[in-house]
Amino acid sequence: MERLGTGIGWRPEIADAVERMPGVDWVETVAENVCPGHLPDSLVRLRERGVTVVPHGVSLGLGGADRPDRARLAALAECARALGSPLVTEHIAFVRAGGPLTASPTLEAGHLLPVPRTRDALDVLCENIRIAQDALPVPLAVENIAALISWPGEEMTEGQFLYDLADRTGVRLLIDVANLHTNQVNRGEDPVRALDELPVEAIAYVHVAGGFERDGVWHDSHAHPVPQPVLDILAGLASRCAPPGVLLERDENFPEPAELERELNTIRRTVEKAARPTEPGRGTTSRTTAGGTGAAGADTKSADARSACAASGSAEGGGTQSADAKSGGTEGGCARERLALGQTALLSALVAGTPAPEGFDRVRLGVQTRSLTAKRADVVAKVAPELPGFLGETYRAAFLDYAQGRPMTGGYRRDALGFAEHLLRAGLPEDARARRRLHDWWQERSGPTPPSRHPAARLARATRRALLRH
Repeated sequence: MERLGTGIGWRPEIADAVERMPGVDWVETVAENVCPGHLPDSLVRLRERGVTVVPHGVSLGLGGADRPDRARLAALAECARALGSPLVTEHIAFVRAGGPLTASPTLEAGHLLPVPRTRDALDVLCENIRIAQDALPVPLAVENIAALISWPGEEMTEGQFLYDLADRTGVRLLIDVANLHTNQVNRGEDPVRALDELPVEAIAYVHVAGGFERDGVWHDSHAHPVPQPVLDILAGLASRCAPPGVLLERDENFPEPAELERELNTIRRTVEKAARPTEPGRGTTSRTTAGGTGAAGADTKSADARSACAASGSAEGGGTQSADAKSGGTEGGCARERLALGQTALLSALVAGTPAPEGFDRVRLGVQTRSLTAKRADVVAKVAPELPGFLGETYRAAFLDYAQGRPMTGGYRRDALGFAEHLLRAGLPEDARARRRLHDWWQERSGPTPPSRHPAARLARATRRALLRH
């Protein structure tokens, strides 16, 4: 695995600071925010200086019951090629549910939700990752996520789940030590045990981030300083292996550049202090899986693993599919259906107000619901900053009211248009001028094609608006 060094998450808000920051060996950028044909100037300059840029996807939903969307995979592949990246990363999570497998509307979470650590979920995840690996031009690494909730009836620990995943698919791992801390607080899971069970030879790099605790729940905010418990877990990982790369994540509430530099230096010193001289066997794991096989190297795909995943269904984008799989009669197909039903029931409870599935903590589900709705309001405000401009201080309350009983069925841009239409139907905003501006904004973005930017067309639209006011 390529040595990356110490890096930071590249965000437009801190682009200038990142370019000037000493000791930044590489950066990571959210793949969905990058247009390959129009790369941000800052990323272009970093690439010209030889700084590695890694695209980090958030929307594939590799842990979902459906197979990965071809268009999303193609977009991620194009992003990797445009950035000249040595790998791409995604998450072990589901982000949508419903659809044909459950004969129900597709629901969008707008956030990363945990996959149950069961054999069914592992089988589906293995196949989905193989589909993604076949479609991508560079290696894939997948990240463990933070969770507020636990699935009932789980069959494996996080470490066991990740070990078997890497063993069966050869996928690399992006280990987020902040997420291990989150799961310690929220789900009572032991990060030391997780580190002991990890296949450290599969680690591509490590994420470090901050958060905050409220009412006994840890929120992985990426908007606060890295706390000492997260650094302690990082030290524990670095004492077991030399991670190829370590990266500081910060998504909002950005401090002064000097503070970010101090955090980077603290992370670097933590890794250096914890590192031990190379010893025989260091950086490998000899745990035996339930199937009786030891861990394969991160770059090795065993024949048994290929056979197991091929038997579980089709591999779009280059894999094989048996006749039974095509007919939907395989155990893999049944696993997808069972997973789809469970994930749809959970997501429907979180975003559509249906009853909580049996075995889930209803109080914790309420915390997750509020967290999803708050994030939805925040992201819509970023995607469509005009909406808070039209509504002023009433934006957040109006959006939270709109979101009640109206789950996302598309992306955030579609959500913003739906919110605008809802406001207009309700005769809002009350200020007539703001309402006209909102109407024009909505009309220009909800049509089948973007409005012409030709001066004559713009003049005609302005004339129509002027006439409508009289």
